[in-house]
Amino acid sequence: MKLLFTGCNGFVGKNVIPLLREKSFNIKTLGTHDADFIRDIREKLPAFDESFNIVFHAAGKAHSIPKTREEENQFYNVNYEGTKNICQALEKKLPEIFIFISTVAVYGREDGYNISEDFPLEGATAYAKSKIKAEEFLSEWCKRNGVKLFIFRPSLIAGPSAPGNLRDMIRAIKKGRYFNISDGNAKKSIFWVEDFAKLTELTIVNMGGIYNVCDNMHPTFKDVSCRVAELLHKKSPHNIPKFFAKLIAIVGDVLGSRFPINSNKLKKITDSLTFSNEKIKEQLNFSPSNVIENFKI
Repeated sequence: MKLLFTGCNGFVGKNVIPLLREKSFNIKTLGTHDADFIRDIREKLPAFDESFNIVFHAAGKAHSIPKTREEENQFYNVNYEGTKNICQALEKKLPEIFIFISTVAVYGREDGYNISEDFPLEGATAYAKSKIKAEEFLSEWCKRNGVKLFIFRPSLIAGPSAPGNLRDMIRAIKKGRYFNISDGNAKKSIFWVEDFAKLTELTIVNMGGIYNVCDNMHPTFKDVSCRVAELLHKKSPHNIPKFFAKLIAIVGDVLGSRFPINSNKLKKITDSLTFSNEKIKEQLNFSPSNVIENFKI
């Protein structure tokens, strides 16, 4: 199978492309550098002169909080307009399958348990809204062109050299500066990045659809932080009372990005937020990896 992988230099691409090549996929890459097609997807793209069985669209903007309207627009320029530009470049030689990496952020939930694909899309951030618009565009474009569409909405993605909040946790544990709040019992759904290779194979023999992707365990912050500490040969993180963490977070609200925690981040690490993966397990016969068991730094 011939596959076009967008965002090849990102976290997902670096971990998944080698696995797909091991599975004998013929991979062509698209990115802003070190790729077969060096493209800025924010701009109109030339039409592809070769055909692909599968497009794995992982290019996107995430892991930042916009401070200006211009920074907000970058999410739309990359996640929405970029998706449109890729599709338009594919229209002369349509793929059979289109895989889009979306996000559970589209639900706009900060807490809750077992959130399924039937929940309303209430994401209010520029990141979430740009992904929602991209999903809507792809649903119409793929239906109109007879392309099988898989929208995967991953939770927190774990894997070697993970970005975002997981990277921040690892760095803090390395320096001995990470503390669990209360008992660290807030649960979060996590997905092992290498499982995207399994899912790609499953798209070939299944119908399309929209799916949450996460493992079955929904580990706690304590589970994850203790596993990271074990791999780093560090002591398990200590706990601090929630009231004390709130005081520290107020200081962070004042100091801004120079401080490691604020009230918004505190809420995220003390409220449980889990998602249902029953649909993808039932419809695609997918068996997710256990993130804690597979965890690598």
